[in-house]
Amino acid sequence: MTLSLADVRRLLDEAEVGPKKSLGQNFVIDPNTVRRIARLSRVGSESRVIEIGAGLGSLTLALIETGAQVTAIETDKALIPILTALVGDDARVIHADVRYLRWDEAVPGHGWDLVANLPYNIATSVVLTVLDEVPSVSRMLVMVQQEAGERLAAAAGDSAYGAVSVRVALRANASIVGIVGSSVFYPRPRVSSALVAIERIDRNIEMEVEHELIKLLRVSFNQRRKMLRKSLKGHVDKEAMERANIAPTSRPEELDLLDWLALARISISGQP
Repeated sequence: MTLSLADVRRLLDEAEVGPKKSLGQNFVIDPNTVRRIARLSRVGSESRVIEIGAGLGSLTLALIETGAQVTAIETDKALIPILTALVGDDARVIHADVRYLRWDEAVPGHGWDLVANLPYNIATSVVLTVLDEVPSVSRMLVMVQQEAGERLAAAAGDSAYGAVSVRVALRANASIVGIVGSSVFYPRPRVSSALVAIERIDRNIEMEVEHELIKLLRVSFNQRRKMLRKSLKGHVDKEAMERANIAPTSRPEELDLLDWLALARISISGQP
């Protein structure tokens, strides 16, 4: 069982509630789409899955169909009774704002999957928070606004490449595995969505280097039209860049993760 447009409208009408723009609520109304997401997530009977922004439960039901153990997080208090009644004992429902979620309680242990139709306004921050702070989540399959998805998965030289792309690459491999049109949502958004698969990788980078990397990304991409010799002046000098085989005339979007790590180490030690 999954939810159609008629089901979504009926559930909302019965509860006398509507989609909240402030929460970025766009409910999936196409059973094929949620089953596609569940299939691409590669979860099954041995999986433990956390879903963020479960809404009315359309994707939740598709995840339950896989046999996975599902924990559904929803911030809208008005939707909790609907969601709880719909999934019954087949999933754990938690009323919480993901920005303040006690992740250690929600996903204890290790080897969790995160599968979600993420609200556009928090999608990037949720992905980065999970990668940076929630090592118990090993894999993610998230549906996000296409532009945001392209940033998450971009490689050096891509038009969407930016600081977010590097921060994702620092901890994971990310790729776009599908595009979803706006017609499968209610209400219908103005843009298409992307399905992004993210798999955590332990690169064994020193914490000091990670912190310096993030600082350099912020400084340089805030001035992304400038050459590195100008945007990173005071952090990494021209000669040090050249010793690391990085052209001082490069712009930030031209450097891949290894280049950024080299710059971070130079910034800390003064040597490549």
